[in-house]
Amino acid sequence: MSAIAWTAAVSLAAWLWLLLCQGFFWRTDVRLPPERDPGVWPCVGVVVPARDEAEVLPASLPSLLAQDYPGRAEVFLIDDGSSDGTGELARELALRLGGLPLTVSSPGEPPAGWTGKLWAVRHGIGLAHACGPEYLLLTDADIAHEPDSLRRLVAAAHAGGFDVVSQMARLRVESLWERLVVPAFVYFFAQLYPFRRIGRKGARTAAAAGGCVLLRAETAERARIPDAIRHAVIDDVALARAVKGGGGHIWLGLAERVDSVRPYPRLHDLWRMVSRSAYAQLRHNPLVLLGTVAGLALIYLVPPAAVVLGPVTGSSAALLLGALAWLVMTGTYVPMLRYYRQPLWLAPLLPFTAFLYLLMTVDSAVQHYRGRGAAWKGRTYARPDAVVGEER
Repeated sequence: MSAIAWTAAVSLAAWLWLLLCQGFFWRTDVRLPPERDPGVWPCVGVVVPARDEAEVLPASLPSLLAQDYPGRAEVFLIDDGSSDGTGELARELALRLGGLPLTVSSPGEPPAGWTGKLWAVRHGIGLAHACGPEYLLLTDADIAHEPDSLRRLVAAAHAGGFDVVSQMARLRVESLWERLVVPAFVYFFAQLYPFRRIGRKGARTAAAAGGCVLLRAETAERARIPDAIRHAVIDDVALARAVKGGGGHIWLGLAERVDSVRPYPRLHDLWRMVSRSAYAQLRHNPLVLLGTVAGLALIYLVPPAAVVLGPVTGSSAALLLGALAWLVMTGTYVPMLRYYRQPLWLAPLLPFTAFLYLLMTVDSAVQHYRGRGAAWKGRTYARPDAVVGEER
């Protein structure tokens, strides 16, 4: 066989392994686990870090204030140095709409070694402790919850004995670029952190989705959260690792009734969101970067390249092997497109989207070595271990 055919064969073998041996990452049926109402509904402190979120707050905060929760719950919105009136808007919404009690506070600028988000979370947890919560719901300012969201999260945590119950909020998919990039973002995340492995006791895989994390307060104190992860690159994954490393039981799955309202209408917006922390995910290691680029090329780019080059070079083996690998790739992407209610003709375009992610990752490394750090809403983190992980 030709070199192209052998490379396509390796790519196909990789896809067969991913299909069968990577925790069935491509399946989208990992939803909120079975629920059981507790005899007495525990107190919950809802902590919302927010920086310049006036644009999305009217679509998200009312959903938290309107939670139909049988027990006591309070919302603590931590205004992380906003310049757009986020805190004032939150107070106005609470005054006009009523619902759960809302406290708006600001911790000031974070000290050295802290990201702004985690410093805000620390301040919020401190305020919540005054009401003696059994659980903490850490949720981003762009996340909208259905009225029964909190009740179902607590019931699931109670039934399963989980220390963390986290849901991957359904991201907005309306613009062309959102349709191309967003479902793939969740698909790639699940490929790195298969949800089924995360919820399995004894498995090393640990991750959470920062937009919706229900955390047992006792567990947070025992794991020293957020102090122990104050300069974590990707804070939600770091939180899950800290909890699981201490023997905690965590669960992560796809949400049905929790949605992000943040728009990403342009490719530039999505590019900035991914590239800001992509190289941090690789621990700022150039060798890992090279391996990642090579792996992305082998898995996602070789199959369509073999389909094109096979006939050109007269290699029917390359064409066949490349087509089979592309077919497996396409098939594994279909469930995610269905979850996002997107047309299935987008599935064969996954290599193009993967190529965009490859470029975003390389750009993230370039920005790192230019010394620009990670910039987010007017705040720049120059230190490589002190950058913001999740979009807020």
